[in-house]
Amino acid sequence: MKRFATLLAILASVSTTASAQEEPVCMPSLEMEAALIDWYGETAVSRESDNTYVWASGVGGTWTILTYEPDGTSCALAQGDNWSPQLDADMLLAQLPADNG
Repeated sequence: MKRFATLLAILASVSTTASAQEEPVCMPSLEMEAALIDWYGETAVSRESDNTYVWASGVGGTWTILTYEPDGTSCALAQGDNWSPQLDADMLLAQLPADNG
């Protein structure tokens, strides 16, 4: 439950620009998916590789890039707003601000 609350806090901070996390938030895949569905209305919209998917809430809405690990966990690699069907994970990641730290 603590991991679920952590994900909610991080996803709640999604702004109008894409944001990267220093370390991805990981939790059991079913919990991650439930959080994205229940709190943001996101669904899997594209498969980028065998284990990476883009989830989004619709055109102009929020998006999340998830990677699915063999151990049954999923990790949110990045999230943001203003998703478009023409965007793929590489384009979304390219829009992330450079790490200035």
